[in-house]
Amino acid sequence: MIDRDRLAALKIERGPDSRRGARGLTISVVAVFVVLVAFAAAWLAWPRGVAVRVAMVAERRTGDRATVLNASGYVVARRRATVASKITGKLVEVRVEEGRSVEAGEILARLDANQLRAVLALAEAGLAASRSAMEETSARLALAELSRGRADRLATEGVIDQSALDEARAEVAALAARAAAERDSTRVAEREVALRRAELDDSVITAPFSGVVISKDAQPGEIVSPVSAGGGFTRTGICTIVDMSSLEIEVEVNESYIRRVEAGQAIEARLDAYPDQGFPGSVITTIPAADRQKATVLVRIAFDALDPRILPDMGVKVAFRASDEGGVVARVASIVPKSALRRDGNRDVVFVVAGDRVERRAVTPGDTIGEDLEVRAGLTGGERVVIEGPSDLADGDAITVVEPR
Repeated sequence: MIDRDRLAALKIERGPDSRRGARGLTISVVAVFVVLVAFAAAWLAWPRGVAVRVAMVAERRTGDRATVLNASGYVVARRRATVASKITGKLVEVRVEEGRSVEAGEILARLDANQLRAVLALAEAGLAASRSAMEETSARLALAELSRGRADRLATEGVIDQSALDEARAEVAALAARAAAERDSTRVAEREVALRRAELDDSVITAPFSGVVISKDAQPGEIVSPVSAGGGFTRTGICTIVDMSSLEIEVEVNESYIRRVEAGQAIEARLDAYPDQGFPGSVITTIPAADRQKATVLVRIAFDALDPRILPDMGVKVAFRASDEGGVVARVASIVPKSALRRDGNRDVVFVVAGDRVERRAVTPGDTIGEDLEVRAGLTGGERVVIEGPSDLADGDAITVVEPR
């Protein structure tokens, strides 16, 4: 049996001080936990910068001649041809495609030449017959001349009468006339053979000059002709070739300002397709005639150097520069890597480093210089711009600059 008095003696008595200490320890633990949670939340909410690479903005001083006139026009090719056939026939082969380069004399297409070969063979047979007939007549003429010689001697000796001599002479004259006629017929036959051979050669269409094919206008099986016939079923052109080395600019200048243009004058052209790239050139000549309806004068302009990006019929804007040294205007251009430029809607922008954040800034780009880009407005030398970073980088984003690779 359990002794209740002894069990009661083993009970620990807790006074007021011990209970107060336990309660204080619990409060301290809770406070520390709350502080740690707040610190973790603040750390998670604290904006951490995205990694970017930057480059320093350099400066370059340039001198441009002042612009005295602006005009717009188009790129044109001085050598451009729609290649067609000289004869009517059916295409059996077309060897060109758009964009392909061809050399002068290269075969572009072939026509069905079976009938042409047959006609040539017939003409050659006629020529052979004419030559055979001419040789026969020549032999008979030689024999007749021998007979006339004998008749002359016999008539002199009184062996034959005058009538026999006249017949011998007439035979020679007749055969001589026949031989002359057959020689003429042979020459006609030779001309006929030459014509048929030319027609056979014309069944092979070749490139008139070196260039690039910009359009293919006919397919094998279609009928081509040098003239339009048969409604829409006959092609008049096989392909169009452009000599890319002959590209130049044609602009129409209002006649009120044509006095500002002169031969050899420097210009800067900007294609509508590449407005950020300038192409220098010079005025070739001013066409000495005005358009009465538009009151303009046509001006031809040459590129200083051709570029593969320049294509026929592209739109172009031309700035005519001052021709005197006094028209030179000094300016300072900022130079940055091309990778710094970004497109935001219809504006060109860069991100400039401002402390540990970035600032979005609109700029005016200029010419491309190798891997660098000229910025004409919006930047100053010594600033740093982002050249590599996330595509969704926005104004005010926190950043961390990393070293270039």
